[in-house]
Amino acid sequence: MKIISYNVNGIRAAISKGFITWLQQANPDVICLQEIKATQEQIPTEEITAAGYPYQYYYPATKKGYSGVAILSKIEPNQVVYGTGIQHMDFEGRNLRADFDDVSVMSLYLPSGTNIERLDHKFMYMDDFQNYINELKLTIPNIIICGDYNICHEAIDIHDPVRNKTVSGFLPAERAWLDAFMKSGFIDSFRHFNKDPHHYTWWSYRAGARGNNKGWRIDYNLVSQPLEHRLRRAVILPDAIHSDHCPVLVEIE
Repeated sequence: MKIISYNVNGIRAAISKGFITWLQQANPDVICLQEIKATQEQIPTEEITAAGYPYQYYYPATKKGYSGVAILSKIEPNQVVYGTGIQHMDFEGRNLRADFDDVSVMSLYLPSGTNIERLDHKFMYMDDFQNYINELKLTIPNIIICGDYNICHEAIDIHDPVRNKTVSGFLPAERAWLDAFMKSGFIDSFRHFNKDPHHYTWWSYRAGARGNNKGWRIDYNLVSQPLEHRLRRAVILPDAIHSDHCPVLVEIE
């Protein structure tokens, strides 16, 4: 099963840059999208169906043109769950889960901490999300949480750890939360296979950051521990340029 996570930073903009052609070439079984910034009615769903993804699930934010997640699949899920049931999380369209026979796949868009108010919201979200996942794993142990976590885990995951140590996304408390979340029963699938530096998934649009590879690794496919023996491959796909992020891929048996 080939699964991709991709923050498209606006699905309509990504489609205008060739996203659907790329999707056919990448050919995942399931793709989790973040920041779709559109409702289903605004998306060319028939084109996506024609590309081989008849099962499409969209969970936009209440606020127009903001946030939102989606899952596109070649395989029909047994169940799709929209949101978490936690109101302060769900109105921003940040969690969508598809349950298949022996694995569940979630598309996650964790808030950024662009100012003090949003940073407080981010920490509240992270605490509530941890509790939600702790409960979920009791009934669904085989889960892959794909998405934009808006946090670099370690110094190796950011181009300049010294100058960014006071910037949201690399704050010690954020990194500690992500570390604890992983240690609660998840594998960073990319690092499971690749320990090398200079692999990133997001670059600022400013100052030629992408061309100079001055990036951050904030997009992850976190795989629950019971699936470890089924991990086959995990890679970053930096050549896809429909967004300021790039896709991340994981394959399980």
